[in-house]
Amino acid sequence: MKIAVCIKQVPDTEARLRVAPDGRWIDEADVPFVINESDEYALEEGLKLAETTGGEVIAISLGPERVREALRKALALGASRAVLLANTAFRGGDALADGRALAAAIAREGCDLVLTGSQSDDQGFGATGTVVAGHLGWPHAWLVMGVEVEEGGASLQVTREMESGTNEIFRMALPAVLEIQAGINHPRYASLKGIMAAKKKEIAEPSPADLGLQESEVGAAAARLEVLSVGFPESAAAAQILEGDAVSAAKKLVGLLQGEARVI
Repeated sequence: MKIAVCIKQVPDTEARLRVAPDGRWIDEADVPFVINESDEYALEEGLKLAETTGGEVIAISLGPERVREALRKALALGASRAVLLANTAFRGGDALADGRALAAAIAREGCDLVLTGSQSDDQGFGATGTVVAGHLGWPHAWLVMGVEVEEGGASLQVTREMESGTNEIFRMALPAVLEIQAGINHPRYASLKGIMAAKKKEIAEPSPADLGLQESEVGAAAARLEVLSVGFPESAAAAQILEGDAVSAAKKLVGLLQGEARVI
């Protein structure tokens, strides 16, 4: 089984962030970057499935040169090789543009299964995996908490997290795209042997033309979403504590939501 794992490099959630001078994103100077949390779980799940089926994992990412570090980590953990979409034409895209590019790279590799994280820690749209599935024409599932390859290797048994603490279990035919939820497994650490071996593993860097795409179909040229500005949350007013029993407190709350917040 050939498994593609899409990973994204994001700012460390513990880092102190500053808004960039143009106000449209963060100032990336001196900001440490790490692999997105749920993508780490997706990578671990891919490695486990590859070990079970005798397959291989191909790590795929899109971004500037610094993303190479994230792919090297994936290779050190056990991925066989990697693909980096670092061409400047790929930059500035949204979930639609990035999903199209990633899907083309996956199709070029001839993969049987695609794993992504459920959403990114920086923007949190949770849409890229769905776009990838749409371009490939494959079934997909979000918030996946369990994956088992069924006998014969033509289908999977998938457990998906639902509301109210319930799970959904169903069968999915391959090829497919799964968006993995954090907590599905316990990501491994890279060994010294793995780190040394990663230095010799291939990181391919295809251009849009190599993927059969026009530059107008990827990156900022194809983005449908424009970020106008980012900023830190404004300080809110002091909290209000509603006294009394549940009935009287509920009445007061409704009155505040109607009169002050004006949300109902």
